[in-house]
Amino acid sequence: MKTMVALIKRNTRLFFADKGLFFVSLITPAILLVLYVTFLGNVYTDSLQMAAGGMEISDDIMRGFAGAQLISSILAVSCVTVSFCSNMLMVQDKANGTLRDLSVSPVRPQTLSMSYYIATLASTLIVCLSATVICLIYVAITGWFMSVLDVILLVLDVFILCLFGVALSSVIGFFLSSQGQISAVGTMVSSGYGFLCGAYMPLSQFSEGLRDVLMFLPGTYGTSLVRNHAMRGVLEEMEKEGMSAEFVDSVRDNFDCTLYFFDNKVGVGTMYAVICTTVALLIGLYVLMNILREKRSAK
Repeated sequence: MKTMVALIKRNTRLFFADKGLFFVSLITPAILLVLYVTFLGNVYTDSLQMAAGGMEISDDIMRGFAGAQLISSILAVSCVTVSFCSNMLMVQDKANGTLRDLSVSPVRPQTLSMSYYIATLASTLIVCLSATVICLIYVAITGWFMSVLDVILLVLDVFILCLFGVALSSVIGFFLSSQGQISAVGTMVSSGYGFLCGAYMPLSQFSEGLRDVLMFLPGTYGTSLVRNHAMRGVLEEMEKEGMSAEFVDSVRDNFDCTLYFFDNKVGVGTMYAVICTTVALLIGLYVLMNILREKRSAK
């Protein structure tokens, strides 16, 4: 355990000591917030207005809806993209030979692999929870409809998505051996993940066939969880203002608060089960790959 703690401290200190790594990780959510507010805020309000037809919707609800949609998209993407930036340290250690030196020391491979995972998770959580605070401040300024429970569940969603993002980046990073490779992969994830998980564009906008394929990806369920807890309050407010339950349900369907797996409604509990099971499988796979690599090296 002492070895594990020492390695975690070492990896965490190196991450924050590298100003380039920390800056790139921290700037990602900030850039997304600026881009979303600048280009997508009106898109979300226009989409809601179109869905309402001739129904009148108050400006407070419009702003609250757009704000909740914005922060749910930002957090769903950032938890995964930031983890790839945070996990650059593991690849750097491969490139400069540090990982090889650590592997020949009396450190168990599972201890070494988990130290990288936990250190990367700690770094990712610091960045993403900071982004969550910024997002909540933005929502408080534009239109706040969230309860205390909504905020707690939103933070829980961020934590689970960080677990998922770090596990995914660790498995992919296992096969990479240079900073250029992890940077290229990080760029690909940053540009494509938001579309695949439904953060940039609701799944209802995709064709039925593509939508069915995307429902097999765990990130889709993570995005929907964040959407549910960010938007629950504003959707409830719509009902209080006299909007029909049918209309509110259609908003939930159109903006991915409600997901359907081949026409079967997916509950929030099932979404948690999918993402948590995926995290457990990815962590197990990551540790197993490190153990097998150590055995091959020992032969």
